[in-house]
Amino acid sequence: MAGAAAGTGTGTAIGGLLRAPVARRTWREFGYLLLGLPLSLVYFTLAVTGISVGAGLLVTFLGIPVLAGVLLMCRGFGRLERARARGLLGLAVADPRPVRGRKGGALAAMGALLKSGSAWRHALYAVFHLPWAVFAFCVALVLWSCGWSLLLYPLWFWVFPAYTDLPGLQLFTNGDHTYYLDSPARIAGSFLAGLALTLATPWVVRALTAVDRVLVAGLLGPSRLAHRVTELESDRGVVVDTAAADLRRIERDLHDGAQARLAALAMGLGLAKEKLLEDPGAAAAMVDEAHGEVKLALQELRDLARGIHPAVLTDRGLDAALSSVASRCTVPVTVHVDLPERPAAAIEGIAYFTVSELLQNISKHSGARTASVDVWRSGGRLLIRVADDGHGGASPAGGSGLAGLTERLDAVDGVLVVDSPPGAGTTATAELPWRPR
Repeated sequence: MAGAAAGTGTGTAIGGLLRAPVARRTWREFGYLLLGLPLSLVYFTLAVTGISVGAGLLVTFLGIPVLAGVLLMCRGFGRLERARARGLLGLAVADPRPVRGRKGGALAAMGALLKSGSAWRHALYAVFHLPWAVFAFCVALVLWSCGWSLLLYPLWFWVFPAYTDLPGLQLFTNGDHTYYLDSPARIAGSFLAGLALTLATPWVVRALTAVDRVLVAGLLGPSRLAHRVTELESDRGVVVDTAAADLRRIERDLHDGAQARLAALAMGLGLAKEKLLEDPGAAAAMVDEAHGEVKLALQELRDLARGIHPAVLTDRGLDAALSSVASRCTVPVTVHVDLPERPAAAIEGIAYFTVSELLQNISKHSGARTASVDVWRSGGRLLIRVADDGHGGASPAGGSGLAGLTERLDAVDGVLVVDSPPGAGTTATAELPWRPR
């Protein structure tokens, strides 16, 4: 079976190699390179002319609006290039943030454009893409035309003896000797050379467009700083939503649990007070019942406080806190914590609640017989692995609890990876940034 699989893989690779010259992707990439040269000529001419005129007029006020207009024009070029890359290369590059002045007006807009790093990167692309576009255009066109011409030469070589005085295609002349592709052996050789070039050209074109992908993504997309700001804004939204959900959960637990129980307790004690003189025995029974309600309310409040932030975590750290939460799991759990020191309180709390959530999933959904929790530090990361021998099939997709846990970890630059093949148990590995106390 291994040999059959290897043979199937080899056959697929050979089929892909043979289909590459006529594949839709190859033609789109080739079209991208051909179209890139005339567009780059336009970009280069307009950008260099505009920047030169604007720089020359900087001694007067006119240079500022000219440069701002050139940068705005280059951003328009970038929009066209992103659309071209998306349509022909399948490369989706996000638009950079719009440039806006802090205050309204033309002067503020021009100042924002002149200070925009994104706008200057677009101008850089318009100027420096031309040399690469010329090189890529020439290489792609020469390889493509030579490859297909030689590959199809056996079909059209008859044109030379039929309509010219030449016996075949003339390759070169060396003194009195001229080399023609006229004999069957030479025609066959040209066919093989054309086949080799035709099969190799798609991969050369793919390599050329890979450079264009880097240029478009690096110069025409959002900067790393802007991308990071967007990530932080998204993470901040997740944190706010999570905090609001936690507050709603606490309010609901208080309202439906301890608050309702304490309200019933107050009513019971009021009735006991009224019956104290009339029926002391009934009053004593009511007080005894109220005592039991007080114990239950206290237990609910302790559970609620543990869900907010357990005291054992603050006092004794992750080892004791995770052992405590593991003891409440319906599945026997082994806990191993190997940390040289305690991390920051926020990271420690997230690690605790991550393990708590994963152990709850094991109790409710896994059908496991045993589970394990391992926590250790590796470089600048805190790693957590929770594994069980259940039926597997867990997935963070579909709005499950694992999806919410993934969002919480992502909000602090953490990662959650779940490996859960059906019938082979589940292993969830979480990574958190290590921050010392």
